[in-house]
Amino acid sequence: MPNMRVELLPGRTVDQRRRFAELVTDAAVEALGARRQDVRIMFEEVAADFVANGGVLASEDADRAGQVSRFGGTPAD
Repeated sequence: MPNMRVELLPGRTVDQRRRFAELVTDAAVEALGARRQDVRIMFEEVAADFVANGGVLASEDADRAGQVSRFGGTPAD
C-alpha cells in the first residue's frame, strides 16, 4: 500500500489538497500499479519558521515572502 506524507505551509484550501490527492493518486495507480483505495496521502501543515530551503528559513527568505505570507507565514522585513 503506497503511503505518502506531504508537508505544506499553512493555508492551502481543502480544494487544493483534494486536487493534489487526486493527481498523486492517479500517478500512483499508473506508475506503481496500486489500487486507488490503497493510496494513502497524509497532509501535515508546517510553520514557515520550521522549514529551511538552501539554509534559509522559509519565513526569512525574501524570494519566498509572497508565498509565505499568502499561506499564513510571517516573512521577515
